[in-house]
Formats: sequence, structure tokens, C-alpha cells
Amino acid sequence: MAEIATLARPYAEAVFRLADGSGRLADWSGTLVRLAQVAAHPDMQACIGNPNLGADRLYELFASLSGELDAEAQNLLRVLIANDRLVLLPEINVMFEALKNEREGVVDAQISTAFEIQGDQLASLVTDLEKRFRRKINPQVTVDKDLIGGVRVVVGDEVIDGSVRGKLSAMQAGLLSS
Repeated sequence: MAEIATLARPYAEAVFRLADGSGRLADWSGTLVRLAQVAAHPDMQACIGNPNLGADRLYELFASLSGELDAEAQNLLRVLIANDRLVLLPEINVMFEALKNEREGVVDAQISTAFEIQGDQLASLVTDLEKRFRRKINPQVTVDKDLIGGVRVVVGDEVIDGSVRGKLSAMQAGLLSS
């Protein structure tokens, strides 16, 4: 995993500098998501690994599946193909998003709830989290029935466990250590 990150980082940073310098962070974000989705597809991965498929044919195939690409995105695609780094696109996308979020003062929050949370409840939770972390929060909500009730939030390396399951685990640990 570290090797993939090491290889992807220079590409992500170069694309970030290009996008940031031209004020096109959102455009590049969308482009990289599309490119990463195409690169991650099992059929495309088989094509990427096929030694009988030349660089030009691979580019044509990849570009046709990626939707409309501007000249800079086409150049990125050609560079990745020439350097045999096309498989790095999902990781490049992840790293680019992290750089973009840092620039915009946004942090991702993994919110797990026992029951679906939407509308005013989610807005209130996000507002509370933004006050606590003093940053804009990008919520990613999932339902986890194992929580029994409540919410578990992961922001960076900080975990806020307000779930019933978490409280029961803490209570069990306290009883066992007594």
C-alpha cells in the first residue's frame, strides 16, 4: 500500500498544483473521479495489464470510457499510460481530494448511525461537528445496525463514539477491570 501511495503522490501533487493555479479544483475533482472509476473497473484493469494492447489503443479505449476530457486531462492520461501508472488513478484521486479538502478547510467525517439520519438531524450534527473541529465538515453517512443506537463519528484520527454499542463496551471494560 505504501508503494502505491509513494508512486501516486507526485502525480496527485502535480495535478493539484495545476488545478489550484488555474482555479479549477472542482473541475479536476470531477475529472479524477471519472478517471479513477474507469481505472478501477475489473475489465479495464485487464486491459491495462494486457501486453498486447499498445499505448495508443489503451489511450483511445480509456478516453472513450472517461467522457469528455480537456487537453490537460488527456495529457495526464497519456503520461500515466507512458509511465505504466494508469492503475494509480484511484489513489491519485484520493490524494488529490485530500489536498483539495485541506486547501478548502474541509475535513471528511465518517458518520455511522444505527438508523438513517437526514435533513435537520444531519444538519444539526454537522453544525456541532464544525464547531468542535473548527473546520467545514464533509459528512459521509452510513447505517450500521450493530451500533444498536446513537452515532459514531470518525474525523481524521479522532473517534467520537456516542453509540449504544460503544457505551456498552466501555461499561463492560469498566466492570472487568474492577
